[in-house]
Amino acid sequence: MQLAMIGLGRMGGNMVRRLVQGGHELIVYDSSADTTKSHVGKGAKGAKDLADVARQLTPRRVVWMMVPAGAVERTIEQLVPHLSRGDIIIDGGNSNFRDSVRRANALGKQGIEFIDVGTSGGIWGLTLGYCLMIGASLAAFQHCEPIFQALAPSEGYAHVGPGGAGHYVKMVHNGIEYGLLQAYAEGYEILHASRDFTLNLGQIAKLWNHGSVVRSWLNELAERALSRDDQLATIRGYVEDSGEGRWTVEEAMRLDVAAPVITLSLLARLRSRQEESFGAKVIAALRNEFGGHAVQSR
Repeated sequence: MQLAMIGLGRMGGNMVRRLVQGGHELIVYDSSADTTKSHVGKGAKGAKDLADVARQLTPRRVVWMMVPAGAVERTIEQLVPHLSRGDIIIDGGNSNFRDSVRRANALGKQGIEFIDVGTSGGIWGLTLGYCLMIGASLAAFQHCEPIFQALAPSEGYAHVGPGGAGHYVKMVHNGIEYGLLQAYAEGYEILHASRDFTLNLGQIAKLWNHGSVVRSWLNELAERALSRDDQLATIRGYVEDSGEGRWTVEEAMRLDVAAPVITLSLLARLRSRQEESFGAKVIAALRNEFGGHAVQSR
């Protein structure tokens, strides 16, 4: 099947390779001309701009975007003038589901189908396949199903609802991920801080991956990282968030659903970005004022 991929970063680039390996014909474009050229030699055809992308595609065109959430609107605006009724735009990035609902409705009025695909798998998706959470009309989903089959492992994709549903499910997926990561982080930090035992964290991670109730793919990745460097000495404890955790917490509050683990895991990420917490200084000062508790000087 023929399709275009716009955005050839870590995810988009690997998806192109997997699709080419699956026998699909790829037209590729990235804002970096060098990045586009690097994929031409791997079986894809390069495009010089979005107009050229559309020009090389045979109707019914299918264009998959793997661009940052902040660039989706601009990309669609620049792409739509070159598309025709019946064409399909796929957003496989981490867009807010409300934006995806709006885009599906707006594009539908122009006769263009919009599919939102929550995509999980990271850099491992090239070899293991991607988990795809798909929001679309049934007709658009069925038309593009050969693409999803090539990208996902067996049973690794599903039509979860209409436009916006894919990114909604992916949002909650990532909220759960925040909580899982935080639980592993806290557990390994307790082991690392032990005053009674000098523990080999790589060994423990490997142990837990064999029969333990806490075994998981995330813990397999912890085993890889800790086996290379038990102290994680070269890594700064600064954790970014890509938005989905915040959106999950907002949605939980909107629905009156208690989500303390996900909420606190998000706050822990924000705390990781401070060299030193002024709030902690305030607490230390107040404890000293009311109880005479010692404070530590810098």
